[in-house]
Amino acid sequence: MSAIVSRLIHSPSSVSRALSSGLLNYGRLLSTESNRVDEPLKVEETETVKAPPPPSEKLLVLGGNGFVGSHVCKEALDQGLSVSSLSRSGRSSIRESWADKVEWLQGSLLVPESWKDVMNDVTAVISCVGGFGSNSYMYKINGTSNINAIRAAAEKAGVKRFVYISAADFGLVNYLLQGYYEGKRAAEAELLTKFTYGGVILRPGFIYGTRQVGSMKIPLGLIGSPLEMVLQHAKPLNRLPLVGPLLTPPVNVTAVAKVAVRAANDPVFPPGIVDVHGILRYSERK
Repeated sequence: MSAIVSRLIHSPSSVSRALSSGLLNYGRLLSTESNRVDEPLKVEETETVKAPPPPSEKLLVLGGNGFVGSHVCKEALDQGLSVSSLSRSGRSSIRESWADKVEWLQGSLLVPESWKDVMNDVTAVISCVGGFGSNSYMYKINGTSNINAIRAAAEKAGVKRFVYISAADFGLVNYLLQGYYEGKRAAEAELLTKFTYGGVILRPGFIYGTRQVGSMKIPLGLIGSPLEMVLQHAKPLNRLPLVGPLLTPPVNVTAVAKVAVRAANDPVFPPGIVDVHGILRYSERK
Protein backbone atom coordinates (compact mmCIF):
# COMPACT_ATOMS: atom_id res chain seq x y z
CA MET A 1 0.00 0.00 0.00
CA SER A 2 2.81 2.40 0.88
CA ALA A 3 4.52 1.56 -2.39
CA ILE A 4 1.42 2.53 -4.41
CA VAL A 5 1.06 5.84 -2.59
CA SER A 6 4.74 6.55 -3.10
CA ARG A 7 4.43 5.96 -6.86
CA LEU A 8 1.44 8.31 -7.13
CA ILE A 9 3.25 11.05 -5.26
CA HIS A 10 6.39 10.75 -7.35
CA SER A 11 4.42 10.41 -10.60
CA PRO A 12 2.58 13.68 -11.38
CA SER A 13 1.24 12.26 -14.60
CA SER A 14 -0.62 9.55 -12.69
CA VAL A 15 -2.20 12.10 -10.38
CA SER A 16 -3.18 14.24 -13.33
CA ARG A 17 -4.78 11.34 -15.14
CA ALA A 18 -6.74 10.39 -12.01
CA LEU A 19 -8.04 13.91 -11.49
CA SER A 20 -8.99 14.26 -15.14
CA SER A 21 -10.87 10.99 -15.08
CA GLY A 22 -12.77 12.02 -11.94
CA LEU A 23 -13.73 15.43 -13.32
CA LEU A 24 -14.90 13.86 -16.59
CA ASN A 25 -17.16 11.41 -14.80
CA TYR A 26 -18.56 14.20 -12.57
CA GLY A 27 -19.28 16.30 -15.63
CA ARG A 28 -21.13 13.44 -17.26
CA LEU A 29 -23.15 13.03 -14.07
CA LEU A 30 -24.13 16.70 -14.07
CA SER A 31 -24.94 16.57 -17.74
CA THR A 32 -27.14 13.54 -17.25
CA GLU A 33 -29.01 15.09 -14.28
CA SER A 34 -29.54 18.39 -16.10
CA ASN A 35 -30.98 16.52 -19.07
CA ARG A 36 -33.43 14.79 -16.79
CA VAL A 37 -34.62 18.11 -15.38
CA ASP A 38 -35.10 19.59 -18.83
CA GLU A 39 -37.18 16.68 -20.06
CA PRO A 40 -40.93 17.47 -19.89
CA LEU A 41 -42.91 15.52 -17.34
CA LYS A 42 -45.29 13.02 -18.83
CA VAL A 43 -48.68 13.16 -17.08
CA GLU A 44 -51.10 10.41 -17.85
CA GLU A 45 -54.72 11.49 -18.22
CA THR A 46 -57.13 9.94 -15.75
CA GLU A 47 -60.85 9.51 -16.00
CA THR A 48 -62.82 12.31 -14.29
CA VAL A 49 -65.10 11.00 -11.55
CA LYS A 50 -68.25 13.07 -11.13
CA ALA A 51 -69.46 13.22 -7.54
CA PRO A 52 -73.22 12.75 -7.13
CA PRO A 53 -75.12 15.94 -6.25
CA PRO A 54 -76.16 16.36 -2.60
CA PRO A 55 -79.61 14.97 -1.85
CA SER A 56 -82.33 17.59 -2.03
CA GLU A 57 -84.68 18.09 0.90
CA LYS A 58 -88.28 17.48 -0.13
CA LEU A 59 -91.10 18.42 2.21
CA LEU A 60 -94.63 17.05 2.00
CA VAL A 61 -97.28 19.26 3.60
CA LEU A 62 -100.54 17.49 4.40
CA GLY A 63 -103.39 19.97 4.10
CA GLY A 64 -101.12 22.49 2.41
CA ASN A 65 -103.96 24.46 0.83
CA GLY A 66 -105.54 25.37 4.18
CA PHE A 67 -105.00 28.39 6.41
CA VAL A 68 -102.00 27.01 8.34
CA GLY A 69 -100.81 24.70 5.57
CA SER A 70 -100.48 27.48 2.99
CA HIS A 71 -98.27 29.48 5.35
CA VAL A 72 -96.17 26.37 5.97
CA CYS A 73 -95.71 25.87 2.21
CA LYS A 74 -94.64 29.47 1.72
CA GLU A 75 -92.21 29.37 4.64
CA ALA A 76 -90.67 26.11 3.38
CA LEU A 77 -90.13 27.62 -0.08
CA ASP A 78 -88.49 30.65 1.53
CA GLN A 79 -86.11 28.23 3.25
CA GLY A 80 -85.13 26.72 -0.11
CA LEU A 81 -86.99 23.42 0.24
CA SER A 82 -88.79 21.50 -2.48
CA VAL A 83 -92.46 21.44 -1.45
CA SER A 84 -95.45 19.30 -2.35
CA SER A 85 -98.92 19.42 -0.82
CA LEU A 86 -101.55 16.72 -0.45
CA SER A 87 -105.19 17.60 0.21
CA ARG A 88 -108.66 16.48 -0.79
CA SER A 89 -109.18 19.46 -3.08
CA GLY A 90 -105.70 19.53 -4.64
CA ARG A 91 -104.46 22.90 -5.81
CA SER A 92 -104.86 25.92 -3.60
CA SER A 93 -107.07 28.82 -4.64
CA ILE A 94 -104.28 31.23 -3.68
CA ARG A 95 -103.07 33.18 -6.70
CA GLU A 96 -99.64 34.28 -5.58
CA SER A 97 -96.28 33.63 -7.24
CA TRP A 98 -95.03 31.26 -4.55
CA ALA A 99 -98.05 28.95 -5.05
CA ASP A 100 -96.83 28.10 -8.56
CA LYS A 101 -93.70 26.55 -7.03
CA VAL A 102 -95.65 23.99 -4.98
CA GLU A 103 -96.53 20.57 -6.37
CA TRP A 104 -100.25 20.32 -5.59
CA LEU A 105 -101.51 16.74 -5.18
CA GLN A 106 -105.04 15.53 -4.63
CA GLY A 107 -105.99 12.64 -2.37
CA SER A 108 -107.72 11.68 0.88
CA LEU A 109 -105.76 10.36 3.85
CA LEU A 110 -108.78 8.17 4.60
CA VAL A 111 -108.29 6.46 1.21
CA PRO A 112 -104.63 5.29 1.14
CA GLU A 113 -104.89 4.14 -2.49
CA SER A 114 -105.34 7.77 -3.57
CA TRP A 115 -101.91 8.83 -2.28
CA LYS A 116 -99.80 5.66 -2.15
CA ASP A 117 -96.86 7.18 -4.07
CA VAL A 118 -96.81 10.75 -2.73
CA MET A 119 -94.14 10.01 -0.11
CA ASN A 120 -91.56 8.76 -2.59
CA ASP A 121 -88.38 10.85 -2.30
CA VAL A 122 -89.87 12.79 0.64
CA THR A 123 -87.48 13.57 3.52
CA ALA A 124 -89.93 15.19 5.96
CA VAL A 125 -93.68 15.57 6.50
CA ILE A 126 -95.71 18.30 8.18
CA SER A 127 -99.36 17.55 8.86
CA CYS A 128 -101.79 20.45 9.15
CA VAL A 129 -104.84 18.19 8.74
CA GLY A 130 -107.77 18.80 11.07
CA GLY A 131 -111.44 19.70 11.08
CA PHE A 132 -114.69 20.05 12.98
CA GLY A 133 -118.08 18.35 12.81
CA SER A 134 -119.72 15.46 14.65
CA ASN A 135 -117.59 13.57 17.17
CA SER A 136 -117.16 10.60 14.84
CA TYR A 137 -116.21 12.84 11.92
CA MET A 138 -113.77 14.86 14.03
CA TYR A 139 -112.07 11.69 15.23
CA LYS A 140 -111.63 10.48 11.64
CA ILE A 141 -110.22 13.76 10.35
CA ASN A 142 -108.00 14.59 13.31
CA GLY A 143 -107.14 11.06 14.35
CA THR A 144 -107.50 8.36 11.71
CA SER A 145 -106.31 10.53 8.80
CA ASN A 146 -103.12 11.52 10.58
CA ILE A 147 -102.51 8.03 11.91
CA ASN A 148 -102.67 6.68 8.34
CA ALA A 149 -100.14 9.29 7.23
CA ILE A 150 -97.80 8.61 10.15
CA ARG A 151 -97.79 4.87 9.51
CA ALA A 152 -97.18 5.33 5.79
CA ALA A 153 -94.31 7.76 6.45
CA ALA A 154 -92.74 5.38 8.98
CA GLU A 155 -92.49 2.73 6.26
CA LYS A 156 -90.46 5.06 4.04
CA ALA A 157 -86.74 4.95 4.81
CA GLY A 158 -86.23 8.43 3.39
CA VAL A 159 -88.68 10.15 5.77
CA LYS A 160 -86.63 11.17 8.79
CA ARG A 161 -88.92 13.67 10.50
CA PHE A 162 -92.66 14.11 10.93
CA VAL A 163 -94.18 17.28 12.39
CA TYR A 164 -97.79 17.27 13.53
CA ILE A 165 -99.61 20.55 14.20
CA SER A 166 -102.02 19.58 16.94
CA ALA A 167 -103.84 21.84 19.44
CA ALA A 168 -103.42 23.10 22.99
CA ASP A 169 -105.69 21.87 25.74
CA PHE A 170 -108.54 24.25 26.48
CA GLY A 171 -110.03 22.66 29.56
CA LEU A 172 -113.82 22.57 29.26
CA VAL A 173 -113.61 22.90 25.47
CA ASN A 174 -111.96 19.48 25.34
CA TYR A 175 -115.20 17.90 26.55
CA LEU A 176 -117.36 19.89 24.17
CA LEU A 177 -115.18 18.84 21.23
CA GLN A 178 -114.50 15.33 22.45
CA GLY A 179 -113.96 13.74 19.03
CA TYR A 180 -111.62 16.56 18.02
CA TYR A 181 -109.28 16.18 20.97
CA GLU A 182 -109.48 12.40 21.18
CA GLY A 183 -108.45 12.23 17.54
CA LYS A 184 -105.61 14.70 18.09
CA ARG A 185 -104.24 12.81 21.08
CA ALA A 186 -104.50 9.43 19.29
CA ALA A 187 -102.45 10.84 16.40
CA GLU A 188 -99.90 12.25 18.83
CA ALA A 189 -99.48 8.88 20.54
CA GLU A 190 -98.97 7.18 17.18
CA LEU A 191 -96.37 9.74 16.15
CA LEU A 192 -94.34 9.39 19.34
CA THR A 193 -94.35 5.62 18.83
CA LYS A 194 -93.39 5.57 15.15
CA PHE A 195 -91.00 8.56 15.17
CA THR A 196 -89.29 8.40 18.55
CA TYR A 197 -86.36 10.57 17.48
CA GLY A 198 -87.89 12.53 14.63
CA GLY A 199 -91.46 13.22 15.70
CA VAL A 200 -92.43 16.75 16.75
CA ILE A 201 -95.85 17.79 18.03
CA LEU A 202 -96.79 21.46 18.04
CA ARG A 203 -99.66 22.47 20.33
CA PRO A 204 -100.61 26.05 19.49
CA GLY A 205 -103.60 27.85 20.93
CA PHE A 206 -105.84 29.98 18.75
CA ILE A 207 -103.92 30.65 15.51
CA TYR A 208 -104.46 34.06 13.98
CA GLY A 209 -103.26 35.78 10.82
CA THR A 210 -104.55 36.70 7.40
CA ARG A 211 -106.82 33.94 6.19
CA GLN A 212 -107.65 33.81 2.51
CA VAL A 213 -110.96 32.37 1.36
CA GLY A 214 -111.09 32.51 -2.42
CA SER A 215 -110.24 36.06 -3.40
CA MET A 216 -111.22 37.46 0.00
CA LYS A 217 -108.73 37.96 2.82
CA ILE A 218 -109.93 37.77 6.42
CA PRO A 219 -107.62 39.63 8.87
CA LEU A 220 -107.87 37.43 11.96
CA GLY A 221 -104.94 39.35 13.37
CA LEU A 222 -107.24 42.24 14.23
CA ILE A 223 -108.54 40.05 17.05
CA GLY A 224 -105.67 37.66 17.70
CA SER A 225 -102.78 40.11 17.97
CA PRO A 226 -104.26 42.34 20.73
CA LEU A 227 -105.57 39.25 22.52
CA GLU A 228 -102.11 37.69 22.45
CA MET A 229 -100.58 40.80 24.01
CA VAL A 230 -103.15 40.81 26.81
CA LEU A 231 -102.98 37.10 27.61
CA GLN A 232 -99.17 37.06 27.53
CA HIS A 233 -99.33 39.18 30.68
CA ALA A 234 -101.93 36.91 32.26
CA LYS A 235 -99.91 33.67 32.25
CA PRO A 236 -100.43 32.98 35.99
CA LEU A 237 -104.17 32.71 35.28
CA ASN A 238 -103.51 29.68 33.07
CA ARG A 239 -103.10 27.63 36.23
CA LEU A 240 -106.67 28.22 37.32
CA PRO A 241 -108.69 24.98 37.28
CA LEU A 242 -111.17 24.47 34.43
CA VAL A 243 -111.07 28.02 33.02
CA GLY A 244 -107.29 28.53 33.10
CA PRO A 245 -106.56 26.82 29.74
CA LEU A 246 -109.09 29.13 28.06
CA LEU A 247 -106.64 31.95 28.69
CA THR A 248 -103.88 30.37 26.59
CA PRO A 249 -102.54 33.19 24.41
CA PRO A 250 -103.12 33.05 20.65
CA VAL A 251 -100.14 32.64 18.30
CA ASN A 252 -99.45 34.11 14.89
CA VAL A 253 -99.71 31.68 11.97
CA THR A 254 -96.34 32.80 10.62
CA ALA A 255 -94.72 31.82 13.93
CA VAL A 256 -96.32 28.37 13.76
CA ALA A 257 -95.20 27.92 10.15
CA LYS A 258 -91.66 29.01 10.92
CA VAL A 259 -91.30 26.58 13.83
CA ALA A 260 -92.95 23.73 11.91
CA VAL A 261 -90.53 24.07 8.98
CA ARG A 262 -87.57 24.34 11.29
CA ALA A 263 -88.66 21.24 13.20
CA ALA A 264 -88.99 19.34 9.91
CA ASN A 265 -85.67 20.48 8.48
CA ASP A 266 -83.38 20.78 11.50
CA PRO A 267 -82.03 17.39 12.66
CA VAL A 268 -81.13 18.78 16.10
CA PHE A 269 -84.62 20.15 16.79
CA PRO A 270 -85.71 18.23 19.90
CA PRO A 271 -88.46 15.66 19.35
CA GLY A 272 -91.61 15.57 21.46
CA ILE A 273 -94.32 18.07 22.38
CA VAL A 274 -93.87 21.82 21.95
CA ASP A 275 -96.58 23.97 23.54
CA VAL A 276 -97.63 27.47 22.49
CA HIS A 277 -95.02 29.15 24.67
CA GLY A 278 -92.32 26.95 23.16
CA ILE A 279 -93.56 27.89 19.69
CA LEU A 280 -93.18 31.57 20.51
CA ARG A 281 -89.66 31.04 21.88
CA TYR A 282 -88.52 29.01 18.87
CA SER A 283 -90.06 31.46 16.40
CA GLU A 284 -88.01 34.30 17.89
CA ARG A 285 -84.73 32.46 17.24
CA LYS A 286 -82.89 32.88 13.96
